[in-house]
Amino acid sequence: MQKVTTFIFALALFLGMLTLSLKEIRNWSVSSELADPGSGSMLVVATEGDDHSLSPETPVITSLLDSRENAITRGISVVSPAVVGISVTQIRYSQSPAMSDPFWRFMMPGTPRWFQEKVSSIGSGFIYDTAGFIITNAHVVENALNITVTLADGSQHEAELIGIDEKTDLALIRIQPRGIYPAADLGNSDDILMGEWVIAMGNPFGLFSKSRMPIATAGIVSSLHMDFGFQQSGRVYQDMIQTDASINSGNSGGPLVNSMGQVIGINTFIFSGNTNSSGSIGIGFALPINRAMVIIDELRNKGFIDRNFSTGMVYKDNSPRLAQIFNLGSTTGVIVAQVLEGSPAERAGALVGDVILGLDGQAIQSVNDIITHLVAQNLRSGDQLVLNVLRGNERTDLPLELGETNPQTQR
Repeated sequence: MQKVTTFIFALALFLGMLTLSLKEIRNWSVSSELADPGSGSMLVVATEGDDHSLSPETPVITSLLDSRENAITRGISVVSPAVVGISVTQIRYSQSPAMSDPFWRFMMPGTPRWFQEKVSSIGSGFIYDTAGFIITNAHVVENALNITVTLADGSQHEAELIGIDEKTDLALIRIQPRGIYPAADLGNSDDILMGEWVIAMGNPFGLFSKSRMPIATAGIVSSLHMDFGFQQSGRVYQDMIQTDASINSGNSGGPLVNSMGQVIGINTFIFSGNTNSSGSIGIGFALPINRAMVIIDELRNKGFIDRNFSTGMVYKDNSPRLAQIFNLGSTTGVIVAQVLEGSPAERAGALVGDVILGLDGQAIQSVNDIITHLVAQNLRSGDQLVLNVLRGNERTDLPLELGETNPQTQR
């Protein structure tokens, strides 16, 4: 009896194992039938309403190739054809080491203290118009004797400088052989999200020519609306986009791209941490594309940026003595000493004796403050300022549109 029981138990165990094995073989055969025989990658075919849909126990097979493609790879593939490497031969001015010494200046009077030299430099840019117009930084192509651009297909072409604006560090060049070229889509830099993925593309260290394709690094938008004001170089950096995407030497002028493959900024400069290193530490800055296009459009139409404007006022620093003599009611601010006829100030309603306490809401303490404000802003003819003035005992705001003083009515 015990042998019969043991036999029945062993038989039941065997049949159970056989059933499980047959079930696994069935699932494996179904999966094999769903495979794409040509590519070797698996296709997901479980769809709603399918007549031979898989049972809940059948595993869903996901393509390995699909899992590798993401928003970053798509953004790179979309913009890459429009990214260019830029090689420039420039004229640089250097001071003679000998002439910096007073002894040699005395011994060799009349010897030039400065001399010119030709240097080669690299940068990046991107085609934004199919006619071959390329946006880049001004410091990439300033004082250029010749400009050569390398396209994503490896071909090289000469380019001509259309216009340059050193104040905003922007330049427009055009590929000389006229033709149709791949152009990048421009995004909306006013719609950037903090923390969204971005891609910095360009020609760092001249590697574009080695790989025949633009170099890409990815990161996020670290901060927005970064204002650095007036620089010693004469440039004004306002409303900058900060990113931790790696930006290195040669990336200047290249596009900062969002995950949809749209250009939202122009890579411009980095913080390197110390003066002995020029490498990226993850703090880079890009010009927002919306602000840049205002300059680029004017460069394309005129070839230069019109910053010939005046306020039409003569100023004098206020003081306790002047405030007492003229009964100004304030010892701060700047006094309007003269208003030229036919000037923007006259059209705005400014009067002699007005005390300018602020410009656009920023306090003014001296004439130098006014000059600094006008220089530090990216102002052009037609832009508007608000004069915050004290007239008698009343404060008022006067909108002033910058422009020229009519020479026919000016005294």
